[in-house]
Amino acid sequence: MYRIINRRRVRQLRKMRFWRRRSTDLTKPRLCIFRSSRHIQAQVIDDAKGVVLACASSIEADVKSTGLRGKTMAVKVGALVAERAKSAGVTSVVFDRNGFTYHGRVQVLADSAREAGLQF
Repeated sequence: MYRIINRRRVRQLRKMRFWRRRSTDLTKPRLCIFRSSRHIQAQVIDDAKGVVLACASSIEADVKSTGLRGKTMAVKVGALVAERAKSAGVTSVVFDRNGFTYHGRVQVLADSAREAGLQF
């Protein structure tokens, strides 16, 4: 139990380090991700206006129906969020990994979004 609480605390500390740096410059929207044990979600958020510009998730019907899991599902979600962000007029973002380590599904989603045309 202590290890679970400690992991949560470490993740919160990583999030705070990001926000300390991010709070000075809100000119670019951010690509924020959330990873659970089964699904992954990504949003492009404009913090200056407080609105979500684009989002994609592995829970959506068109992603879920493909039957993909794990890293291959993260590739699909990354490409989908990049496509939706470009249609909303966003080409450059700040990557917010939300305290998760840059490894595995998080890294694959970021690489897929870069290949689809988002710059960060």
